[in-house]
Amino acid sequence: MMANVITGLRILVSAVLVFCPVFSQIFYVLYLIAGLSDMVDGIIARKTNSVSEFGSRFDGVADFVFVAVCLIKILPVIDIPIWLYVWTVVIALIKIINIISGVVKQKRYVAVHTTMNKVTGVLLFMLPLTLTVVPLIYTGIPICSVATFAAVQEGHFIRTGKGIKQKNIPTESGG
Repeated sequence: MMANVITGLRILVSAVLVFCPVFSQIFYVLYLIAGLSDMVDGIIARKTNSVSEFGSRFDGVADFVFVAVCLIKILPVIDIPIWLYVWTVVIALIKIINIISGVVKQKRYVAVHTTMNKVTGVLLFMLPLTLTVVPLIYTGIPICSVATFAAVQEGHFIRTGKGIKQKNIPTESGG
């Protein structure tokens, strides 16, 4: 129950972020609260034995809302080089192929929680905190490199089924 309250807080904080000036103090405070809530809700759910299908899906919705709000707020105010757009699209295509591969091979959605996926998440979370200090052209290369490696590794694990921790969510067909 407490974990779901924290997840709900992330959605509420994300909604308030829409109205904050980008890179202002209040933006950073709310951004950090939302990000920390994402780290804490899963830990609390596991510690209190309250992990549930609803909580897992609710967390996914909260993550989506938070990321969408951040993209809506940040993308218009930063200068993104074309090569970084292209690289990001390539990573997204690899991730889409991974999703399709998981559904085809295992007949269900497969979410792979590798260490490199978590490192990618941390780097992406830190990115808005560094944009006013370090130009994107310097942070983009290492972040995209790690994200590319993570996506390729994830695809390998999905196709081989080796060395992964996965959370399986049945597809609509019930498989």
